[in-house]
Amino acid sequence: MKTNWQTKKLGEVCMVVGGGTPKTQVLEYWKNEIAWITPKDLGKIQDGKIDESAKMISQEGLEKSSAKLLPIGSVVLSSRAPIGYVAISEVEIATNQGCRSFICGKDVYNKYLYYFLKFNTELLNKLGGGATFREISGSTLKQIPIPLPPLPEQHRIVKILDEVFADVAKAKENAEKNLQNAKELFESYLQSVFANPGKDWEEKRIGEVLQKTETIDPTKKPNEEFIYLDVSSVNKDTKQIENATLLVGKNAPSRARKLVKTNDVIFATVRPTHSRVALISEEYNNQVCSTGYFVLRAKDFLNNNLIYYFLLTHGFNKQMEKMQKGASYPAVNDGEVKNIFITFPKSLTEQKAIVTKLDILSAKTQKLETIYKQKLSDLEELKKAVLKKAFKGEL
Repeated sequence: MKTNWQTKKLGEVCMVVGGGTPKTQVLEYWKNEIAWITPKDLGKIQDGKIDESAKMISQEGLEKSSAKLLPIGSVVLSSRAPIGYVAISEVEIATNQGCRSFICGKDVYNKYLYYFLKFNTELLNKLGGGATFREISGSTLKQIPIPLPPLPEQHRIVKILDEVFADVAKAKENAEKNLQNAKELFESYLQSVFANPGKDWEEKRIGEVLQKTETIDPTKKPNEEFIYLDVSSVNKDTKQIENATLLVGKNAPSRARKLVKTNDVIFATVRPTHSRVALISEEYNNQVCSTGYFVLRAKDFLNNNLIYYFLLTHGFNKQMEKMQKGASYPAVNDGEVKNIFITFPKSLTEQKAIVTKLDILSAKTQKLETIYKQKLSDLEELKKAVLKKAFKGEL
């Protein structure tokens, strides 16, 4: 830290203020007079500025509760559920008890404090306590040391951080847009394959193109090991099998009943719009999946991979959305999936050519997604690195 910098406790340079909630049953306390901020409100703010709130309270509600009226320019921190959201008020506000607010004194610039708190989210969470959810108290916040350069230097640092964060935000926006474009390009092509059949294509119900699959009861071989795929074992984004469980028969859950073989397609009928679809690789040949999956094994006239891609289409997903039943645990059954129509070329050679094209495009799309996701991760790390330099006096 530079020699002309000081270190002080937050309580020495700020007034730390708690919040409160007026009685919800008293309607007079809840009128559109004063913006009233909660951690949930803070979590929705993208630009670090508070200029409105989902709920508002009256002057009487403020006076009859522990909430405090905060001046414009107050720095507001969510102190629980979760700890670490930060924003600056652009209007007079009050907060609930899930927030702690800072009214800055003459030695600290509020935007400098804002960035300091954003930089120290990990520290704030470590300092929090509580069994049900972590919370950091006002007294703990007052004891946190803050490096303080002279005010002109604070303003210079903030100006640089504003510019860097604006550039990072723009770069993130571009990366996210490119990521979405890559996904949409693949989905659009995939949809067009099945929506525009050729003259030598045919249409059948899924049930008509499938072989019968087998069920199994691992408990009948209590000491024999097997790999179990539960509904969460398929990553809904990558369509890869992850977190498979090695079990012995005596420990098999009651839903471990469906045998899978190489090249089978499994589709989770529980929450079907999550599109948990996967191809069974050789690694999982003759292993067991949950009854929460529909196991699809094509007859000889249909390429199994083509079924896999059909289950990924937007059109199929929309049909699942219409069919699913149950509010908290939506699901479809195997019979309903069997009744869906699938179109495909009669020629196995043409089917293979389509699958090859889709495999290539899918691989390229996944590569692009990996690149853009890494870029987003790198941009977050850049923000942390710049903040670290800022508060060490190295910016």
